[in-house]
Amino acid sequence: MAKGIIEAKTTDNVVEDIYALMESKDADPSVDVEQEIERFGEGVKALMRTEFGREKREDNRKLRLSNIGRTDRYLWNHYNGTDKEEIEPHTYVKFMYGHLIEEMLIFLTRMAGHTVTDEQKVCKVNGIVGHMDCSIDGIVTDVKSASAFGFKKFKDGSLVHDDPFGYIDQIKAYGHACGQTKVGWLAMDKANGHITYLKYDLKETDNTKLKEPITDRIDQIKAMVLEPEPTAYCYEPVPDGKSGNMKLAIGCSYCQFKAHCYPDLRVFSYAYGPKYLCKVVNEPRVREFVLDETGF
Repeated sequence: MAKGIIEAKTTDNVVEDIYALMESKDADPSVDVEQEIERFGEGVKALMRTEFGREKREDNRKLRLSNIGRTDRYLWNHYNGTDKEEIEPHTYVKFMYGHLIEEMLIFLTRMAGHTVTDEQKVCKVNGIVGHMDCSIDGIVTDVKSASAFGFKKFKDGSLVHDDPFGYIDQIKAYGHACGQTKVGWLAMDKANGHITYLKYDLKETDNTKLKEPITDRIDQIKAMVLEPEPTAYCYEPVPDGKSGNMKLAIGCSYCQFKAHCYPDLRVFSYAYGPKYLCKVVNEPRVREFVLDETGF
């Protein structure tokens, strides 16, 4: 860039600008620092009110734009009130600091001089409602905290090929509601603080998943959840090495309905975490969990 030329603030340089902000601790000259600190504080307070407010929480089984990207069988179970596993306390803690990280990323984006609008804007597509995170520099944006495994998919763009949580359909819906084809994710690896921005133009892509009209997907879901029985399994079990055992695919292992799909599921404890076996030929030589004991 030529000397004296100020680079426009876009999502192409938002990560670079956030890193520069963290290195210098000097906000962009256009920013009212105290105002942004107050706004961040109010955002955190709103999150805590959501977490610990006295209003009674309901087990909301509605279809929302935030879940329409999930697999058909998951959505059928969700909508039809199938019993699901209890979420463990430490998992709620993970959810909470994930939300805090996302609030922090929006704060840092503003402090770096980028324009953030449409926070928690209500979106509606074919009768299904949701709240988008925001727009950054005019791009419909979902803000995510991710594990190292999940972050890699935002970093290298492989999310479009492996999206078990339905992030693509979610953001396509927000883009449709806003009349925008340019969408993206501002994501952070919560293990090391690395940040990336993944962007797509839904009008310019050749990818079938991205091009498919979200209205077609929503209409299909609305009909599917009214069927008397759930659809086929979301993922086929996979071999557990050369043991002869079969384990759940990764997409199933995180699902709260997996015990409903696999009543004989067995859970074994390994150093790297639980392993879910739906067929056991050779008994693993590690501790086995009782499902009621773990909540898995």
